[in-house]
Amino acid sequence: MSGIEDVANLAGVSKATVSRALSGRGYVSNDTRLRVSQAAASLGYVVSSSASSLVTGRTNNVGVIIPVINQWFFGSIIEGVERALLDRGYDLMLYNLTKSHEERTRVFEYFLVRKRVDAVIAVTLEITPEETQRLLALGKPIAGIGGPLEGIPTLSIDDVAAGRLATEHLLLLGHRDIMHVGGDIDEQMDFHVHSKRLKGYMEALTEAGIPYDQDSYVATRFDIPSAYQVGKQILGDPRRRPTAIFAASDEVAIGVILAARELGISVPDDLSVIGIDNHPLAEMFGLTSIEQRPDLQGEQVVEWVIRQLEEPGWSPPKRHTVLPATLIMRSSTARPRPRLG
Repeated sequence: MSGIEDVANLAGVSKATVSRALSGRGYVSNDTRLRVSQAAASLGYVVSSSASSLVTGRTNNVGVIIPVINQWFFGSIIEGVERALLDRGYDLMLYNLTKSHEERTRVFEYFLVRKRVDAVIAVTLEITPEETQRLLALGKPIAGIGGPLEGIPTLSIDDVAAGRLATEHLLLLGHRDIMHVGGDIDEQMDFHVHSKRLKGYMEALTEAGIPYDQDSYVATRFDIPSAYQVGKQILGDPRRRPTAIFAASDEVAIGVILAARELGISVPDDLSVIGIDNHPLAEMFGLTSIEQRPDLQGEQVVEWVIRQLEEPGWSPPKRHTVLPATLIMRSSTARPRPRLG
């Protein structure tokens, strides 16, 4: 069986050049790439990842550490990361990390080293200073999605601003009785996403001179079935029913809309609903939403780590990058209907 050395001899180049030409990583002239490809084809040579690693010193693996994999937001990030990695000839190694101290220790002190990844991407993980130092000590490109991490390039939307924008949209339509259905503060996501979106809601009401109290906020899990049950509890009591609901995610908003339909409450005639995400189901439900693109966030952090690997001297942004969140208007929000009496 022919090996990389045979291809190099036939093409008249070094083994490192063969590796670059066939992997697509690193500069090789078009003529040389063609010559190497023809030599490999004539010898029936297929690139071996282990042999390529010996030549380049890389594994072609990027480790992704993520706390949840069965929710749309996190799944979309993984899709974006995987798509971008495959385009560049890299494989994804996924680590589903819980809050367990023992599990986190195994990942940071053992698995990332044993598996020999070329780079690490941390997704919405508020890692400790000690964990950060362990990652940096790997000497590998690192990037994160979520809030700021000291010494690591990160990006995210501004969750406070997103919550404020959603609430301000309802206020501009004329709503004054606005409820927030958000995440459970006691089951807080890393980087305090739930409380930040709640803060944006409260800031918008305060600026509009509208008081709020503990009854203005109801907690739920970030999924459709849980929000559906909460929606029935809220909307089933006419004395408590608001004219508008700001849901902290689109899945929560969709659960509320389904509850409203079951109760015979018209959206948006009787109730306006807005969410955050611009979930793929948002258009089907006519849902007004604050768009964030988790798949594009995944693609962006891949760009950062791969450029560090392949372009010596290039460095990513030093500060946390705040991505824009855009209002997507659909039919689930409208001016409030005047109430009788």
